[in-house]
Amino acid sequence: MAASRREGRRGPPDEGDVARVHEVEGFTVLVGRSARDNDTLSLKVARPRDLWFHAAGVAGSHVVVRRPESGEDPPRSVIDRAAQLAAWHSKARNARGKVPVHWCPAAEVSKVRGAPAGQVRLGRYDTLKVYPKGEE
Repeated sequence: MAASRREGRRGPPDEGDVARVHEVEGFTVLVGRSARDNDTLSLKVARPRDLWFHAAGVAGSHVVVRRPESGEDPPRSVIDRAAQLAAWHSKARNARGKVPVHWCPAAEVSKVRGAPAGQVRLGRYDTLKVYPKGEE
């Protein structure tokens, strides 16, 4: 699927090639489409200061909040919304109660050699608990 969207192009992938693009209070929020797209989103598209989110302990989309070039930090409402999207686009979507979501700067996300697509390692991270909430 991702290969067909990029067919004939060179250079770094476009965010729309590997993610659903949302606008939340003026911040761009990217939601990975597949395990392979999650790798590309987290390791090639995300900039080091962007924020990265993933539902803890379950398969699901990687979510990235773009920080503007000005370095402005997103407000807590944008962070909460990104965490809700990460929970919604995971196997925990129908969980009862709140879902733990890990989040950190994208610079803290790395890949272990030989790990399956979509599986990453985190350095320092925080955890939020949110109710899954999809697109409005």
